[in-house]
Amino acid sequence: MRYITVLGSTGSIGVQTLEVMETMENARPDGLSTYSRIELLEEQARRFKPDKVCVVREDKAKELKAKLSDTDIKVLSGPEGLVELAESEKSDTVVTGIVGIAGLIPTLAAIKKGKRIALANKETLVTAGDIVMSEAKAYGSEIIPVDSEHSAVFQCLAARVNKEDYEKEVDAIVLTASGGPFFGRTRESLENVTRAQALAHPNWEMGAKITIDSATLMNKGLEVLEAAHLFNMPLDKVEVLVHRQSIIHSMVRFCDNATIAQLGVPDMKLPIQYAITYPKRMIMTNNELDFLTCGPLTFDKPDTDTFRCLALAYRAGGIGGTMPAVLNGANEEAVALFLQDKIRFLEIADVVEAAMNSHKVVTNPTVDDILSADKWAREYVLKSLHKI
Repeated sequence: MRYITVLGSTGSIGVQTLEVMETMENARPDGLSTYSRIELLEEQARRFKPDKVCVVREDKAKELKAKLSDTDIKVLSGPEGLVELAESEKSDTVVTGIVGIAGLIPTLAAIKKGKRIALANKETLVTAGDIVMSEAKAYGSEIIPVDSEHSAVFQCLAARVNKEDYEKEVDAIVLTASGGPFFGRTRESLENVTRAQALAHPNWEMGAKITIDSATLMNKGLEVLEAAHLFNMPLDKVEVLVHRQSIIHSMVRFCDNATIAQLGVPDMKLPIQYAITYPKRMIMTNNELDFLTCGPLTFDKPDTDTFRCLALAYRAGGIGGTMPAVLNGANEEAVALFLQDKIRFLEIADVVEAAMNSHKVVTNPTVDDILSADKWAREYVLKSLHKI
C-alpha cells in the first residue's frame, strides 16, 4: 500500500487527486489539507480516513477538531501543520495542490525527506526554482509535474533512451495555451470586462485565481518560468503557442527538427495519475480522445501587446533573483483585487509591472529573501492602490 499526502485537497487538483486514488487499489491518502473549507475537508476525512488533516486557518481548525472528535484523525493547523503533513514518514508522495507561494515551504520540507513531489504548485519553482531543484538533487527527491503542459513535456522526454544529456538535443519546449476567454480581443475591448466574463474559461474547470491567470496569460508566463527550472532549459528555448482546442498539451522540438507532442482531452486526472504511478501507466477510462470528432487543431502566436503578463514573466525570468517572486506576489495580490472588483482587468498587468519596476533585486536569494520579496510585492500593490 502506498500512502500519499494531498496538500490542498479541497481545491480542484486535490479533489481530482482523491478521485484518481479511489480507482487505485494500492494507494490511499495519509494526510489532507485545506486553507479554510472545513465542510469539504470533514467529508473527505470521514470518507478516506487519513491519519492527519490540516486547516491553515487556526479558527477553522478548532471547528474541524470539534467536528472530528468522534474519530482518531489528528487535526493540525497553520503553516507549521502543512510542514508536518509534508514530512510524514508514512507517505512516499506529496501532491502539492496549494495555490500560490504558500506551497513553497511545505514542498521544501517534503523534498528534504526524499519524497516524490507531484508538483501542481507552479509558484514553488517560479519563485525559488534554483533552490528547489538543487535541494531535490541533494536529497534524491523526484519532482514529477502535474500541470498538464509540464506533464506533457515530461512524457515527451521520458520516451528517450538517453536521459542524461537531453538538454543538448532539445531545440525548444513548446507550451500550448488555450488563449483563455478573451483570445483575439483588443486592449480597447477589454477595458470593462467583468469578473464573470474573465472566469468563463472555454476548456478547463479550475479555481478562480488560475482561471484569471489564464485570461491574462500570466498562467502561461508562470509555466514558462516553471518549465525552465524543471527541465533545465534557458528561457529562449521555452516557447508558447496558442492552441485553442487544448488537445495538444505541449510539445518538444529536438535538434533534428523532430517534434514529439502529447495529446489528450482536457482532463487533469491523466497528469495527476501519471505523476503518482510514474514510470508505470495505469488504465484510465472515460477520457478517450476521438480524433474523428475533436475537430481541426489550430495554432496562433500569443498577443503579448494585449496580454502583457506573458512578456512580464519572460522579463522577470531573464532578470532572475527575487524578481520572479515579485512578479508572482504582485500578480496574486492584483488578481485578488480584480476578483473583489477593486481594479479592472487590464490593471492587473499594470500593477505587476509597476511593482517590478520599483523592486531592488537580490541576485542570489535565500528562501527568506524570496519570502521577503513576495511580502514586499504584495504590500507595494496594496499601498499603491490605497487599499490599506
